[in-house]
Amino acid sequence: MTPLQLSAYTLTTALGRGLEATREALRAERSGLAPCAFESVALDTWVGEVAGVDAQRLPEALARYDCRNNRLTLMGLETDGFAQRVREAVARYGADRVGVFLGTSTAGILQTELAYRRRDPVSGALPDDFHYRTTHNAFSLAEFTRDYFGLEGMAMAISTACSSSAKVFAAAARQLALGQIDAAIVGGVDTLCLTTLYGFASLQLTSSRPCRPYDAARDGISIGEGAAFALLERPDQPAPGTVLLLGAGESSDAYHMSAPHPQGLGARLAMEAALRSAGLGASDIHYINLHGTATPANDSAEGLAVSALFGDTVPGNSTKGYMGHTLGAAGAIEAILCAMALTDGRLPGSPGTGSLDPAIPIRYQLHGTDAPLRHALSNSFGFGGSNCSLVLGVAA
Repeated sequence: MTPLQLSAYTLTTALGRGLEATREALRAERSGLAPCAFESVALDTWVGEVAGVDAQRLPEALARYDCRNNRLTLMGLETDGFAQRVREAVARYGADRVGVFLGTSTAGILQTELAYRRRDPVSGALPDDFHYRTTHNAFSLAEFTRDYFGLEGMAMAISTACSSSAKVFAAAARQLALGQIDAAIVGGVDTLCLTTLYGFASLQLTSSRPCRPYDAARDGISIGEGAAFALLERPDQPAPGTVLLLGAGESSDAYHMSAPHPQGLGARLAMEAALRSAGLGASDIHYINLHGTATPANDSAEGLAVSALFGDTVPGNSTKGYMGHTLGAAGAIEAILCAMALTDGRLPGSPGTGSLDPAIPIRYQLHGTDAPLRHALSNSFGFGGSNCSLVLGVAA
């Protein structure tokens, strides 16, 4: 693919709001996970909750979009000067030439959960002030973002579980290559809700401790929430150090509704496709941000795929010990973490992971360290075998 420039990017997670708060936590190897105290949830698990989401208010003209997910969307958009950079792009290209491509898994489903508590006791009808389209609907955050910036071009939401906001990079790149748009807002937002927390608990996939990716004693995920955005544009002689999207690879192994292919077939296909897209070989990658959910099956399958393709020479780890598994937002968040690693010249650590699983023969990075980095690979693998890998690099 033709490289695309990340002209601006931002993220908000349990580590804090913005790049600098995240950078500080990464260097300190400080996790944002805490025992679950969300809403009415009564589960013995840890979560990555973003502070201040409920206090966020939407503009009155966009009040119809009000839900936890869109509040976090607004928080993310108005962080690190990202919204201003979008407005500058709109001024350059026009409101119909900036696309919106956002990923989520559950969007504003919490709004439906809250509405069910207020059902009519006789008819069972949901309250009149509940609006599915602008809250629970997966397209809600894309429509809200488009309306917030007064955009008139294409907008889409992708919901493929945990690969959702990685796949938006590939979707936007295709539209930019076709000439349908000149810039794209890409990213993802997912927020805590009862369906996700109780759902993963019912699948016996949540841990009663902070998650431990690739640890020999790993026993499940810590669910998190977060928002991340990037502005993609065609580069015009990018300055040295500019972050570029170099390649994207997608696959669908359809092995099982919730379990990965045991040999990581889909994961390997996605990584190989991303390398081909970027015109790079395995030896050109200097860091891998692993999907690394901390479930026994996921880490084992991904580890086999990474080992088969990269051996034990490329450092990699999962950063989910910092902010939890943010599900539909994870792809975008971890792409931004790769961008930070490239620009900072620093490999992140992996809080929570102690004793590595000896059955997974990869070069797992336990602690952060300075290192010259040129290319990074970010993995995102969703339920049902919907997989996506991204290759990012820095201009020389």
